[in-house]
Amino acid sequence: MTSYTIGQHASCSKTITETDFVLFAGLSGDFNPIHIDHEYAKKTRFNQRIAHGLLTSSLLSQLLGVHLPGKGSVYMEQTIRFTAPVFIGDTITASAIVQEYLEEKRILKLLTECHNQKDELVLTGAATMKVPKEGGMI
Repeated sequence: MTSYTIGQHASCSKTITETDFVLFAGLSGDFNPIHIDHEYAKKTRFNQRIAHGLLTSSLLSQLLGVHLPGKGSVYMEQTIRFTAPVFIGDTITASAIVQEYLEEKRILKLLTECHNQKDELVLTGAATMKVPKEGGMI
């Protein structure tokens, strides 16, 4: 069985694009003008369009499904608190740090965060993952 240690961490990054905004709106059906209408967004406190919150949090899916814990793991729970907006052109780094590993149950608890290129926290939360047995089976 794969072993995890408290403090073990991983990260991945992505630059958010106009295409990401459009594709995510189409995929999710969330056409809130704060995300897709430049003229509307200019009149908000952000002065420009902001990324869908769940677009930002979707970076955690890549992080947890590919990097830590990775292949064969399954999401059980995720909490999310958005702390700052994400804009087109921002490079977001998603990171996870192991907080607890319940080996007998194969449950991994992680602190999850996303920071922008200025190292500003834009999302924080916690994930609970079911990790596979040796050989990759849940």
